[in-house]
Amino acid sequence: MDDLTPEQARAALADVERGRLSVVSQIDVPHWYWWALAAGWVVLGLISDLDHPWITTGATLAFGAAHSSIAPRVVDGRHRSNRLSVRADVAGPHISRLVLGALVLLAGVTVVAALAVDADGANHPTTAASVLVATMIVLGGPLLMARVRHGAARIRS
Repeated sequence: MDDLTPEQARAALADVERGRLSVVSQIDVPHWYWWALAAGWVVLGLISDLDHPWITTGATLAFGAAHSSIAPRVVDGRHRSNRLSVRADVAGPHISRLVLGALVLLAGVTVVAALAVDADGANHPTTAASVLVATMIVLGGPLLMARVRHGAARIRS
């Protein structure tokens, strides 16, 4: 191996860092996931407001089953697109926990908001609460992932 000058070594390290940051920029959950989740949330709210407990239970189970089959493949942040799969140690092990924890929190927000809207006398409280939470999902999901990318970019390899 040839001897490198300090300038060449710095340039090589800068190239490596640019490549790492390029990979870090690919950490994300596909955008379709947030939109599909939000749409499903609103549909569940609409169904719940129909006041047919068996239909609501069936729809909730179907939504949960669909989400549990899709989520493990996309909420780890490693597969934003088909072009690149980010290594697990680069993406970090915490992304799935963050996303699923946020969903549990949003379920609580849905219940509290629906109770508040119902107390105010609205006809469709769960639908109203679901639309609020769906908006939070569509806007907040990408913000959450931006924070994850920011944190991953700060970690030096």
